[in-house]
Amino acid sequence: MRELVFLKLGGSLITDKDKAYTPRLDKLAELAREIKTALDSNPNLQVVLGHGSGSFGHVAAKKHGTRDGVQTREQWLGFAEVYFQASQLNRHVVEALVGAGLPAISLPPSASIVSDNRKVVRHNVDVIRRALEAGLLPVVQGDVVFDVSLGGTILSTEDFFAFLTGELAPSRILLAGIEAGVWADFPGRTRLVSRIRSGGGEARAGIGESASTDVTGGMKAKVEQMLALVQKNEGLSAQIFSAEENGFLTRALQGENVGTLLTA
Repeated sequence: MRELVFLKLGGSLITDKDKAYTPRLDKLAELAREIKTALDSNPNLQVVLGHGSGSFGHVAAKKHGTRDGVQTREQWLGFAEVYFQASQLNRHVVEALVGAGLPAISLPPSASIVSDNRKVVRHNVDVIRRALEAGLLPVVQGDVVFDVSLGGTILSTEDFFAFLTGELAPSRILLAGIEAGVWADFPGRTRLVSRIRSGGGEARAGIGESASTDVTGGMKAKVEQMLALVQKNEGLSAQIFSAEENGFLTRALQGENVGTLLTA
């Protein structure tokens, strides 16, 4: 039986989020090798890979307020700038994957999605299905999209994963970043939460936002979105973890809980 996993490489992991337009190229190469190791060790594992924008898209997006809507000429010029910066980072990601021997193919949301108030309403998901069937590694990203109500906006990788979950039914969603998982007392970082169930609220009170520029909401938004997904989709789990230490990404792809597990 094949297992489909959605994996996101967070912007904080693959870029220096506090230095504009700065990729972590050595880290990208290391992560690509870890993905290759996991896929080679399990021929039945399929991955849809997404990545955040980090110090590329988020900096430009905050400057232009793109996520809140795009209407004026100046805002549309900002929309194009955010697209360009997101695509620049995507190129670095795909180059690292190809360099590790992975058959990566970029499928940017800006070229294929129409949303309405940041909910996907049109997307040809068959392209991703065919890529998986062909043994390729589809790569998506946080990106600008045209929006029925807002004119234009930004969809995070998690937004896109939320839509794709209903279409492709993955068994797991893995969110790899620099934080060890979900902290009950962020930014104190003394109490790591090993598991959060969708029905419980006791572990959520101390969850904070992102420590860097993040126009899509940071950790709290990720946790709430993933809990809603696991509650809605039977058998789905999500994990938030750090891939800073070599080997953790491979272990997570192989099924080990190395951070915070989110379940129904």
